[in-house]
Amino acid sequence: MSIWSGEAPVPVVFLHGFATSTQMTWVEPGWFDLVKEGGRRPLGYDLLGHGDADTPDDIEAYKDLVTPVVEQLPFTPDEGRQIDIVGYSLGARTALDLALRHPQLVRRLVLGGIGRNVVAGPAMGAGEDRAAADYRFEGLFRTAGAERAEILKKVGEAQSQRDDRHFTADQLATVTQPTLLVIGTEDFAGPPGPLADLLPNVTVKELPGVDHFSLPKQFGFIDAALDFLDCVPTW
Repeated sequence: MSIWSGEAPVPVVFLHGFATSTQMTWVEPGWFDLVKEGGRRPLGYDLLGHGDADTPDDIEAYKDLVTPVVEQLPFTPDEGRQIDIVGYSLGARTALDLALRHPQLVRRLVLGGIGRNVVAGPAMGAGEDRAAADYRFEGLFRTAGAERAEILKKVGEAQSQRDDRHFTADQLATVTQPTLLVIGTEDFAGPPGPLADLLPNVTVKELPGVDHFSLPKQFGFIDAALDFLDCVPTW
């Protein structure tokens, strides 16, 4: 299976969760080192309002997390090159948004820590409350300082106010890229079925006993993602 696009390997873009950063979610647990050892180039972009990213005053700016990511890529969507995306929690939502808005840009998707909570309609159910918990608890656990907390509050409020925050069946039917969905059995964002049933080309991996916040450090998630993206280190 080819991992090449044009003259260079397809880069792997990492998108972190709410109230974290690329450094905390991906670099520190070793994802970047493993991807590099597997022959790929990892690219991590802090989402708006997080880490080293911009922190606009206007709350409306935080409704669109996709555009700032796309603008930082080393090539434009119309150049014919592609990316693989690994997203966790809010980053997984953003990855799906990106795939819907720029389908030609995305080759493969790895989505962690989302499930019923991102699906519109009857399947949403209690997942709506769990989605709110996603924002609330990650902020409590990860935020340091009043100024940062205020910024993250804007991000959470802006995302919760989006009319298109939950994906419809018609939208998800167009996400035809090979997709790996990984979630723990104790994750409040689950279960995965309502989302997986609407993705036409999905593989689901559930990790027994794993909760939402510990997912990025789980070897079961890391190993499954590296294998799916054909970048397992060959030590």
